[in-house]
Amino acid sequence: METIEYAVVGAGLSGAAAAWHLAARGHEVALLERTTPANDAGSSHGSARIFRYAYPDTFYTGLVLEAKRGWDELARVSGKRLISATGAVDYGAIRQPERLAAALAVHGINHELLTAEDARTRWPQIAFDTQVLWHPDAGVIDAHEAVTAMVDQAVAYGAAVHTKWAVEAVTGSTGNYTLTSKDGRSIKAGNVIVAAGGWLPQLLGSLSLPPSFRATMPTLEVRQEQAFHFPYAEPTTGDAPWPTFIHKREGWQAYGLPGGRDAGFRGQKVAEYNGGKILPSAAAQDGIIDPANRRGVIEYVEKYLPGLIPEPYAETTCLFTNTPTEDFILDRADGITILSPCSGHGAKFAPLIGQFAADLATGVGTVPEQFRLAAHATTAGAH
Repeated sequence: METIEYAVVGAGLSGAAAAWHLAARGHEVALLERTTPANDAGSSHGSARIFRYAYPDTFYTGLVLEAKRGWDELARVSGKRLISATGAVDYGAIRQPERLAAALAVHGINHELLTAEDARTRWPQIAFDTQVLWHPDAGVIDAHEAVTAMVDQAVAYGAAVHTKWAVEAVTGSTGNYTLTSKDGRSIKAGNVIVAAGGWLPQLLGSLSLPPSFRATMPTLEVRQEQAFHFPYAEPTTGDAPWPTFIHKREGWQAYGLPGGRDAGFRGQKVAEYNGGKILPSAAAQDGIIDPANRRGVIEYVEKYLPGLIPEPYAETTCLFTNTPTEDFILDRADGITILSPCSGHGAKFAPLIGQFAADLATGVGTVPEQFRLAAHATTAGAH
């Protein structure tokens, strides 16, 4: 059996990005996906993911700037519109708009700090309860189109895509790994990049990793998140009448964004952040909406989003895979690279994460130390 250079496990945003970058550098790549790229059972489906620069520290804000260059390149080579500009508002007692503004100012990113009254005048559809950060260069990522574009680019550079190829185990050692599927097929690879998202917890024990490396892995929390689409109370006008929003107050954290194609362009997607039930792994998801969560989000809309009709016309579940610090995991042991840009905020970094993964896997570059396993034991994130 021929041994390929790199096998990438998982064709979501991060895995597709890694395959694209590796193939573009001339490497032989096989992209293995348990179903199909950007499928509804993962974390990279649909047309609505938030793209924003606002973070409470300059580290992540700077990374978004780097990632945006990758998004622009991907849009250029694919001819697709991958990010739609909407702007973003951040507010709430624990969102700290002033701190976000300071991080944006360091990187020269256009923004404004508004009083709640001024913000309500500009966006009467939102009942702001604190000072508001506005940054107009934020928007919405079409995750499905982004995955498709990156897979297409990987294929154009010679990568092979294997769908319905669920990895059961990775055995062997550097330069000689065997990946076995659940139905008994196998592929040999010199190096492996694992971007399995919510399936990573159950797969970890089946990877040929040094025990010392596996012991440093933080506990991953997989949640079945729930999102609801609410219709606009008034017809929308203009290209982006509704911004994305993140609202953090004691006891409740919510986010919302124009639902786009997922919602038939009829309304806003609203969800409680980390409001879903905890799963042992993605395999345990059932797609069932919790009635209590639905009631909570409806009550939130009634109080804080007067521009929406508080009756969801569509609802869905998706996966968040969280690290304790909310920082990503990007590390390598022998010939296996673990890639977990997760915690509900990884989508916007996909092109850059793919670049980091390719650098790490090939040994030609490095990744921020904050993403190494050693750092996860000492840092705490708030993103």
